[in-house]
Amino acid sequence: MTTVAVRQVRQVSRSRRSSARAGYVVKSVLLWTFALLFVLPFVWMLSSSLKRNLDVFAIPVRWIPDPVQWQNYVEVWTSGAVTMAVFFANSLTVSLIGVVGDLTTSAMAGYAFARLTFRGRDKVFLLYVATAIVPMQLLLIPRFMFFQQLGLYNTLWALILPGIFTVFGTFLVRQAFLAVPQELGEAARIDGAGEWRVFSRVYLPQIRSTLAALAIISFVGSWNDYEGPLIMLSNQNLYTVPIGLTRFVDADGGLSAGLAMAGSASSVIPILIIFLAFQRQFVAALASSGLK
Repeated sequence: MTTVAVRQVRQVSRSRRSSARAGYVVKSVLLWTFALLFVLPFVWMLSSSLKRNLDVFAIPVRWIPDPVQWQNYVEVWTSGAVTMAVFFANSLTVSLIGVVGDLTTSAMAGYAFARLTFRGRDKVFLLYVATAIVPMQLLLIPRFMFFQQLGLYNTLWALILPGIFTVFGTFLVRQAFLAVPQELGEAARIDGAGEWRVFSRVYLPQIRSTLAALAIISFVGSWNDYEGPLIMLSNQNLYTVPIGLTRFVDADGGLSAGLAMAGSASSVIPILIIFLAFQRQFVAALASSGLK
């Protein structure tokens, strides 16, 4: 290879490296910009939770509170006939029982629709998935009347039971089971394993990342649910966190902004804990779904 050819190859290599670096810089700037846009409301909420009411909506925005009102958090957790701790306990009860129930029913139903053979299986699955097109708001009144007749109105079970059976969970887990090689189950059956053992010992461990992702989604959905508790509960001692936060709005529509932001900031803590606990599995589930 001549000297001229070597120089040309080096120039092409440098130009490619430069364009790659420029592309990397542009992508990084865009990603950081979008990240800051998403984080900005959360930062404003934290900042506002430590401000006086008159400073929350001040223009220009003061990102650093002065003075710092730690009393907002104390008042949120200790004031009122029913404290925030009661709302947290109710929300945790509803969310945790709902998550366990959702994972259990979704795993069993997903396995049945994916790996068991019975007449009309695919048609039943399509009919079940088709129920997802019905808006949840359309079912609130029928659900209210149904639970009232069962004597479950104004109880936490009226919030727990609908979250135990979900179309999304069944669909998600079924797709995960279909991705597991069928030969694993057949080998286990040849070795004498029963259907329950094949399900619990062979297939279920293969979809742990999907179950972790479903647990996060189910917990967040149940924790943030506002319409369900609003319709099903009238006893303040049973209120969940989203309904409990409305006590910072008075009858005339006045808002105690600092207290509301402190309560909102406190309500994010369990969601962060759940996400951090299952973060690795959640990312693995997203990565595996992207490779299919």
